[in-house]
Amino acid sequence: MEKIRKADEEWRALLTEEQYRVTRRKGTEAAFCGVFYDHKQDGLYQCVCCGLELFSSDSKFDSGTGWPSFFQPVSAERVEQVLDLSHGMVRQEVRCARCEAHLGHVFRDGPPPTGLRYCLNSAALRFVPEKKQIRD
Repeated sequence: MEKIRKADEEWRALLTEEQYRVTRRKGTEAAFCGVFYDHKQDGLYQCVCCGLELFSSDSKFDSGTGWPSFFQPVSAERVEQVLDLSHGMVRQEVRCARCEAHLGHVFRDGPPPTGLRYCLNSAALRFVPEKKQIRD
């Protein structure tokens, strides 16, 4: 996948302060505060920085953690995992494969079929509702 690279000033101009802090500075929003942690509408979750479709509502589940959680991405090629040793922990950071935006972390305590929990920040995501087909 071709990478999208922008200067820091360009990212700051495109994003809100919170979106920039989370995606470009590897921040974390407070639990139970993000707009998507309890979101139940059908649709797709995109990277807030570049618009790449990352996760579907079909793989979203209530993890009880206060962050939007998914058991798999739309496609494995759309996310990258990077070892994160910050804060005295060993974790796998999840980033957008196209623009390298920090999305959250992935853990091995999720539900079937993958056993994974992609624990993401709402500030890193944009939601696009599923269009319902109108029948005559």
